[in-house]
Amino acid sequence: MKKFITVLLVLMSLINGFAQQKPNIIWLMAEDMSLDLECYGMPAVKTPVLNKMAEEGVRFDNCFVTNSICSPSRSAMMIGTHQNKTNTQNHRSNRDVPLDEQFKPFTYWLKDAGYTTILGHHGVMGKGRKIDVNFKHEPLGEWDGKTKFGLFDKYDNFEKEDQPFFAQIQLVASHRGDWWNDVRAESKHPVNPKDVVLPPYYADDPIIRLDWAKYLDQIEYLDNEIGMIFKELEDKGMAENTIVIFIGDNGRCNIKGKGYLHDPGLHIPLIVYYPKEFKGGQIRKDVVSTTDITASILDFAGVDIPKYITGKPIFEKKFKRDYVYAARDLWDEVQEKSRAITSDEWKYIRNDKPEMPFDVHQAYLEFYRPAVHIMRTLKAEGKLNKDQAFFFENSKPKEELYNLKSDPFELINLAYNPKYASILKKLRKKTKSFEKDMKAVSNVYHPEHATAVDVLNWVKTHKPDLYKQMQNGVEIGFKNLSKEYKDLKH
Repeated sequence: MKKFITVLLVLMSLINGFAQQKPNIIWLMAEDMSLDLECYGMPAVKTPVLNKMAEEGVRFDNCFVTNSICSPSRSAMMIGTHQNKTNTQNHRSNRDVPLDEQFKPFTYWLKDAGYTTILGHHGVMGKGRKIDVNFKHEPLGEWDGKTKFGLFDKYDNFEKEDQPFFAQIQLVASHRGDWWNDVRAESKHPVNPKDVVLPPYYADDPIIRLDWAKYLDQIEYLDNEIGMIFKELEDKGMAENTIVIFIGDNGRCNIKGKGYLHDPGLHIPLIVYYPKEFKGGQIRKDVVSTTDITASILDFAGVDIPKYITGKPIFEKKFKRDYVYAARDLWDEVQEKSRAITSDEWKYIRNDKPEMPFDVHQAYLEFYRPAVHIMRTLKAEGKLNKDQAFFFENSKPKEELYNLKSDPFELINLAYNPKYASILKKLRKKTKSFEKDMKAVSNVYHPEHATAVDVLNWVKTHKPDLYKQMQNGVEIGFKNLSKEYKDLKH
């Protein structure tokens, strides 16, 4: 009997040892960020921790989201499947609708493989617990997709007994918020607006420069947060066997960015840090979709990739992706329909509602885009050049075609140039093929009402002085005004 118990204990020790050999995985998801880091060449910002991640890890230069709005993008990543296929493409919709039974969140498979799944972190702004996906779910608990809808096991803390663990941590600082001024005021070295370099489709205005500087202040803030997470890993003796992945959940919240299918909306940073396994200092030019990151996490964990996942592990020798297919549908009160594909050289966009302008005066964005307000005024005064005025025209092109290598800012639309007719035809056909492949499994449509519409109308009517400040490029505090409006209604 003693011999049996000894053998059993040895076997249990071997099993536990094997489990601990599986790498821990931390997925850092910065909100609303394009390639605006020092290690990607962004002037005026200092990101030493992310620089180190890139120097000792693998930096990807061509990673793209499948939707430029947070909840559809996050839905695709949480399942590993393009959001249009799973009918999770409409922002803040179907929150009461279970996923089609063929799909599961990727954390289900991680749990099945013995991982402790963790949401958030005790030390970051707001604790980093954002999920924001367009299907029925609960933050914590078990998942069967019918009566149980839990995505993670626990909140905020990773300990040795959790190994192997997966932690998804949201870095909210770079999201538009009422904290931007506070972060800048508390910074020991706030970014100098004179040092920023604006894209050519922005007007060079002091308010716009200051707004961009504030955005870079937030990036420096979250770089410090990432440094704190690395220190915790070191202090707890878990750094060596932990993969750290850094991305943005969609592009920056500004002109041609979040909510649009141009490069600033779709193109995000991706850095994978795991010196134990991957040679540092690599810069990869592969075209990568964010669903590929989901597939890669499962691959790191030793999980066979489910057939429904549209991503592919990016560290497999045979990995190759020619295009990322992206879509833009509902965002708050704005029902859009645009489709795009991006390769390492070409971007094609099809706007199915060309009569709807880019600048559609969406309520939520009115509170958070000083550059838009300033440039509207400049356009009315005839002070914008062609590149700057593009975003403010009364309609959109039916089709857009850009050569990303010669025209990275997407200023020259080649869709109506006969020289590029064959490329246009090819990409048009490829987009339709993707559309067919990603056809939704259902047409259930349960959108939420956008309260920002009510708040904006209330501000216009009851706080005209504040509204005037907004039009002059001042962020007047959406969160506090929303609370005041809600309190009045109740």
